[in-house]
Amino acid sequence: MTPPIQSKLPNVGTTIFTVMSGLATEYNAVNLGQGFPDYPMNHELTGLVNKAMQDNYNQYAPMPGWLPLREAIAEKASFLYGSNINPDTEITITPGGTYAIYSAFTAILQPGDEVIVFEPAYDSYIPNIEINGAVAVRLPLVYPDYHIDWNLVQQSITPKTKAIIINSPHNPTGSVIGEKDIEALRAITAGTGIFIISDEVYEHLIFDGIPHQSMLRYPDLLERSFVCFSLGKVYNCTGWKLGYCIAPAPLMKEFRKVHQFNCFSCHTPVQVGLAAFMKNREAYLGLSAEMQAKRDLFTELMKSTRFDMLQSHGSYFICAGYNRISEEADKAFSIRLTKEAGVATIPVSAFYQHGKDDKVLRFCFSKNQDTLERAVEKLVRL
Repeated sequence: MTPPIQSKLPNVGTTIFTVMSGLATEYNAVNLGQGFPDYPMNHELTGLVNKAMQDNYNQYAPMPGWLPLREAIAEKASFLYGSNINPDTEITITPGGTYAIYSAFTAILQPGDEVIVFEPAYDSYIPNIEINGAVAVRLPLVYPDYHIDWNLVQQSITPKTKAIIINSPHNPTGSVIGEKDIEALRAITAGTGIFIISDEVYEHLIFDGIPHQSMLRYPDLLERSFVCFSLGKVYNCTGWKLGYCIAPAPLMKEFRKVHQFNCFSCHTPVQVGLAAFMKNREAYLGLSAEMQAKRDLFTELMKSTRFDMLQSHGSYFICAGYNRISEEADKAFSIRLTKEAGVATIPVSAFYQHGKDDKVLRFCFSKNQDTLERAVEKLVRL
């Protein structure tokens, strides 16, 4: 008899991303649901990784990551944000940004701690918090531009508040934080023991000339922050599952205690290849313009449909309301859209723990032009 398990995540089932991608395959739908590009990545980078394999960089990398890669990341942080990051003690390479976020939570949380989470939220945040015995204090972003209500944040701080998680550019909505948000975050956390988990995986996918407000810009915020990034999002290689975390040395020491007994180290030849490739600044500096062009193309194409596009200032994603098409719940509508119209999306209610439904779907526009055009050809018939 198989022993029963008392689940640490009793409310977690199959994610909506798995469901919708499965439906997209079953019905041969254009998949604008899951966030990954459908176009080739840079051949120079794949060549460098292949060379690293052939040069026999195939054994364990050091636990914190390949040092030349950490040095390249520190140089980039200095160039972009003016921050002085020690590559030896303040950077750890991780198998993806989601892993970095989990490890940061695990390093700091104790049972009963509270973490402020803004919804709609990337789906890993709340399970990460709850599996560590802590409590997610869920605060709604203000629809339809999905900005943070900082007065509500201030009212939600308690003696149990251990951390606030920030995500900018934001998944799923594409909203971004600005200087006023930074001022509010500073005011709320100053003189407290509150940590900041900053999810910045879309740092180079920010549009309309808006500067990215990284925690790395602000020493007073960085001293209490775990800042999490994704190399897969930057270089269109999401399947490589490589990211990193930057934090002050005392915080990184605790982060690495979790990391060393979990994955220990990451794929060595990819790290070696990326260390060389990151010397090419244009490979990341040009990303915003490329992705903004895709956003603008998709937005223009969608004008021929009855969807109402919301603003997106960053990420792979843009949201749209469908009140002029249907009164169905967003999950039911997205499933019917996949089956009958042949386009897969993600219902935004999936990013709320209790399914708040504003009748909004998330579209991924990080696709080839012909993919976006084929999708809109189908959507225009609704």
